[in-house]
Amino acid sequence: MNIFVLSQLVAGLVLLVVGAEILVRGASKLATLLGIPSLVIGLTIVAYGTSAPEMAVSVQSALAGEGDIAIGNVIGSNIFNVLAILGISSVVVPLFVDKQLIKLDVPIMIGLSVLTFFFSLDRTINRSDGVILFLGAVIYTAFLFYQSRREKPSEEELKQEEQQIIGHISLVQWLTNIGFIIIGLGLLVLGSRWLVNSSIIIAQAIGVSELIIGLTIVSAGTSLPELATSVVASFRGERDIAVGNVVGSNIFNILAVLGLAAAVSPTGITVSSSLLNFDLPVMIAVAVACLPVFFTGRRINRWEGLLFLGYYVAYTIYLLLKSTQHDSLPIFSSIMLSFVIPITAVTLLVLSLQSLHKRNKRKTKEL
Repeated sequence: MNIFVLSQLVAGLVLLVVGAEILVRGASKLATLLGIPSLVIGLTIVAYGTSAPEMAVSVQSALAGEGDIAIGNVIGSNIFNVLAILGISSVVVPLFVDKQLIKLDVPIMIGLSVLTFFFSLDRTINRSDGVILFLGAVIYTAFLFYQSRREKPSEEELKQEEQQIIGHISLVQWLTNIGFIIIGLGLLVLGSRWLVNSSIIIAQAIGVSELIIGLTIVSAGTSLPELATSVVASFRGERDIAVGNVVGSNIFNILAVLGLAAAVSPTGITVSSSLLNFDLPVMIAVAVACLPVFFTGRRINRWEGLLFLGYYVAYTIYLLLKSTQHDSLPIFSSIMLSFVIPITAVTLLVLSLQSLHKRNKRKTKEL
């Protein structure tokens, strides 16, 4: 390992972030020119566009036969998105949670996480599993389009759309936005190739498994667009976007990213024992934890954001201790399993019951 490999790793991450930004910008403007509602643009293009680096890296890894990086990237990104991105965003500003997320999108995220676990029980996510997941992405996206068509936009939104569409469609705009999409995709492909190649070399040099690299460095790096989008949305007061972007990206990661990676892989994606026994259950637990946190007052408070961040730090420490077989691993594991996790679970349960009790009281008073 030398300075060139580290430079290639950093350059790959930069190209992924820049490529995703250019892709989202071009796709968003092109969708507006085509008259696609802004709600659908936010739920699909923004959320899916920020997950483009995960798509590029996982597909590239699957084609190269590096299944550990492909699936580790998806699982690691989903864990990072909730614990780190929502954690940081809610520490900046407490986040409000839309009803639709609690009733529809978060349950879908939980269901897909459980489905991924069941697909992995035979230690392989094969091509047929991948096709099923990818078809789910198509159905989910079509449902979002259908749902948005049923909702009537406000007069202000209609005026904005008219101003954007009428008299502004020109050949230059079409070519410019299509050019943005092509350039963005090109940067994503090049960035993902550099990132995957350098990650493999680094893993081999320092004696850390490619799975650990995929779960940490690669997953955090490919989630930088989601992090930037959610934090900026929090600063601008668009707090629903900050939460929706994370949940939407997690759904896309499982359905489209993992689905396509498994579908194009010659032999499917092999699931290691450590993933099946630890990381996949962690991903499910993180998804499930969103419900009580979101449900309590329909907002993510600063202390809950700090809790999320603390758990991500603990998760990363565990992975590093395990990869090096450090002497502190048994002590760390027993503290987390016997003390920290049970106390957190009880706290969230009590808060959820209190929130439910308050809502029932309000309904009784209204009646």
